[in-house]
Amino acid sequence: MLGRQAGPVLSPMTDLPAISGPLPWQAELWAHLVQRVARDQLPHALLLGGVRHTGKSQLALALARLLLCHEPDDGHNCGRCHACNLSRAGSHGDFRYLEPAPKSRVIKIEQIRQVVEFANMTASLGRRKVVVLAPADAMNANAANAFLKVLEEPSADTHMILVCDRLQGLPATVRSRCQLLIMPLPSREHSLTWLDPITGSRQHSEALMTLADNRPLLAEQFYKEASIEDAKTRRGVLEALSRGQISGQQLAAALVNLSFDDALGEITGQLQRNIRAMDRGQLSSRRSRSLFELLDRVGNLQRAVENGANPNRQLIMDTVAAQFHLQLGNA
Repeated sequence: MLGRQAGPVLSPMTDLPAISGPLPWQAELWAHLVQRVARDQLPHALLLGGVRHTGKSQLALALARLLLCHEPDDGHNCGRCHACNLSRAGSHGDFRYLEPAPKSRVIKIEQIRQVVEFANMTASLGRRKVVVLAPADAMNANAANAFLKVLEEPSADTHMILVCDRLQGLPATVRSRCQLLIMPLPSREHSLTWLDPITGSRQHSEALMTLADNRPLLAEQFYKEASIEDAKTRRGVLEALSRGQISGQQLAAALVNLSFDDALGEITGQLQRNIRAMDRGQLSSRRSRSLFELLDRVGNLQRAVENGANPNRQLIMDTVAAQFHLQLGNA
């Protein structure tokens, strides 16, 4: 949510440390960004793309605080200056962190209009203003169109950092006006090394990473929320779904605690796992064609939900289960 004119509210960034840095697997990309900041070569609009739960928002926050810091130290914000104290408290007047409003899946045009107004202001505490949009693909069509004004008429002292889980959900007109940096999925070993001190057990880390499809921050979330058993149950149901053995009611019951968007994401993940498990010969089979068709259909549903559609959840689950049974059951 965009903060009031006096300063932003960083609702997802509570209890910030004095210094915000990248995650270990982002070291090479971070060094590149720090070098560009030092040379004053950072683009006006930077688009961070990649798989969800791999740390794009953390990198965006670290970069924003570095840009705002008055005395950067060894490639990080110093954590001591007035600007760092304000950004840590979520009250820096030259910083806006934009996310969907509470109880909403989308960033709306009213929020973007405030960003346009903010971009036209003069920096009050330093020489830069920074806006982070996370996730940028949550902008609805009207918001994205309004945001083009900032991209097409950039202010020299304003940096836009866009975080995007699904690049296809961001209009091409917006993507084309940003410099894209794709953040690859970290290696499993790199992720496990980071996760082990959190879980205290390599065996536990391995199990969490498998359930999280090698996305380290999702594995951490499972651990901290003590939700590994729920994740295991969902995985078992989804594997049965991929064999065409689950009804729409059973599917809905397994995913009931997830948002509709996340529930569709779980189904997408199962389809992708099935496709990745196929060898070259199997990828030309009827089963693989059916999997890709289902993946497209679920993807279309995800985009509709992202754009504000509110379809009947149980009907969708019934339809998805029926399609699995029709095309994949006993295949």
